[in-house]
Amino acid sequence: MLIDLTLRVTPQMIADAEGNEKKAFTGHLGTHFDVMNKEFPLIYTELLGIVFDVSKVLEREIDVSDINVGAIGDAKFIAFYSGMIERETYGSVAYFKEHPQLSHTLIDTLLEKNISIIGVDFAGLRRGSEHTPKDQYCADHGVFIVENLVNLGAVLLSNHHFTARTYPMNFSDMTGLPCRVIAVV
Repeated sequence: MLIDLTLRVTPQMIADAEGNEKKAFTGHLGTHFDVMNKEFPLIYTELLGIVFDVSKVLEREIDVSDINVGAIGDAKFIAFYSGMIERETYGSVAYFKEHPQLSHTLIDTLLEKNISIIGVDFAGLRRGSEHTPKDQYCADHGVFIVENLVNLGAVLLSNHHFTARTYPMNFSDMTGLPCRVIAVV
């Protein structure tokens, strides 16, 4: 079964995002990678994946103790289902400013597992002034961040494991790269 994890962007979403997120039209609209100064390797277009349900983690950062790190195994695409994209309208102030965050310890633990992509159903691994430096930190370790995924709950129903097929646009010299992400379960 194929499940589209890509956010469908509407004209209203574009208007909302433009009003609340300065980078919306530099490749950061909808489902996209934060590529920083790196080239997306084509080998990353098909990876084993796992999604972790962190939807019950509220009022604090998502930490290592909230997931089963041992379950990662050979997975290279690690996704986090928080439910944020279902609770808040994409493009709203709350969506961009009040989204969950992965703890620094969790991010470092994932990098130590030699993963390739971290996918989230919210606006970034970290908020505000920590967003871009953490994206660069991950990119410097060969890990790309894909933001604003949808339908991760449907993947959870399939035993958490999937194959991620990720197809970025062939844009150059941008910090954001729009992409299509399909889960094969």
